[in-house]
Amino acid sequence: MNSPTPAVPDPAKVALAWTHTARFLTTAARMEHLPVNELPEIAFVGRSNAGKSTAINLLTQQKRLAFASKTPGRTQHINLFSLGPKDAPDALFADLPGYGYAAVARGAKLRWQQVMAEYLETRRSLSGVVLMVDSRLGFTELDQQLLAFVAPRVGTGEIKLLVLLTKADKLNRREADAALAAAQGVLGQLATDDADLSLALFSALSRRGVGDAAQVLHTWAHGDPAPEPPQAG
Repeated sequence: MNSPTPAVPDPAKVALAWTHTARFLTTAARMEHLPVNELPEIAFVGRSNAGKSTAINLLTQQKRLAFASKTPGRTQHINLFSLGPKDAPDALFADLPGYGYAAVARGAKLRWQQVMAEYLETRRSLSGVVLMVDSRLGFTELDQQLLAFVAPRVGTGEIKLLVLLTKADKLNRREADAALAAAQGVLGQLATDDADLSLALFSALSRRGVGDAAQVLHTWAHGDPAPEPPQAG
């Protein structure tokens, strides 16, 4: 009698089980306050109102892991979260301050622009960046500036890039297709033979793209065979 074929685990469920292990590690106001580590570090960046903290909480299935303030621009630190077994973590998430909120004092804006640029350009353990872009607005000038910070390292394959077009539930099909096409045009400027670029529509309300995004991050951290890239639709 043949033994039953073992069920193949759902890659999305495996990835989401891993992201659910995220727990607070430390917070830092400056680069020199960040711990030196050898673990792959994945940074989440985006405009203050792009839904970054909400996306992190959704991906980790934890309502209050990342600070989602009702006052955009309030968070002014880099927050690190460790993932995997508590006694042997295998990756870190870095939640970077949101940028571009008009009410933030100019001095603070300039300081954080410098800190973020330094982090994205020089942080040795940084292996991937998740950029949140409001799907209704597309890449703003500040988003383009952030891409410029990471472009050299993305081009060499040192850093992987995933762009999540957030708030996709507010778009109809035609608008969603247009948003994807426009974003692909921008990312095309970063494409090289070595670059690892991913793009997906994302919605905290409908949970669209959550499983796909989690799979990408799990692959980045563990070097699994790459999952099928997220598809529009």
